[in-house]
Amino acid sequence: MYNSKPLESDLPSSRQLARTTLIAAGIAVVLLIGVVLPAEHAVDPLGIGRMLGLTEMGQIKQQLSEEAAADAAMDARAEEGLAVLTQVSTRDRQTVEVTPKPAAASASAPAAMEWRDEAEVVLAPGQGTEIKLSMKEGERATYTWSVQGGVVNFDTHGDGGGRAISYEKGRGEASDQGVLLAAFTGNHGWFWRNRGEEPVTLLLRTGGQYEQLKKM
Repeated sequence: MYNSKPLESDLPSSRQLARTTLIAAGIAVVLLIGVVLPAEHAVDPLGIGRMLGLTEMGQIKQQLSEEAAADAAMDARAEEGLAVLTQVSTRDRQTVEVTPKPAAASASAPAAMEWRDEAEVVLAPGQGTEIKLSMKEGERATYTWSVQGGVVNFDTHGDGGGRAISYEKGRGEASDQGVLLAAFTGNHGWFWRNRGEEPVTLLLRTGGQYEQLKKM
């Protein structure tokens, strides 16, 4: 059997090859901008990802990535603290007992308080909720919240009149209490999310200076 060479007329010309290459490159760019960026980074300049539901997927991935990085940082700090405690224990030949740190608060709430409002919310795994107080600039509201059945991530913040502020954030917390001082007139309060695998019950009590408590 003899191998035959293809005729030059059967081979694509340089112009055809260049055109095919440009078309392939154009398709790749469209896929990158319209599909990959929305799905992976929630960046959707063409609006294709929003129509296909890819942008929401990208937002979820970005949120999970940020939370994973924050969890890793917290674990690293915890390991460093345990390493220091181990060194102290070895040097002094004594047992070092670690006492859990109580929940942080912006200011101590009164020991005995007559609360104006109370809200109880059950959060399923992955579910979040937001409750805020309508406050005027300079008003002070006392609060306390606690979680039964697990812990939550929280963000104490405010917004109104085109302004926004974050007062405090926490991860894996079971309770918090303090005094919320409104930096400006608007809505000030909390967002909680249950990142555990079981439902939790959140109980919030508030008092002091504010117009009303509302679930957003």
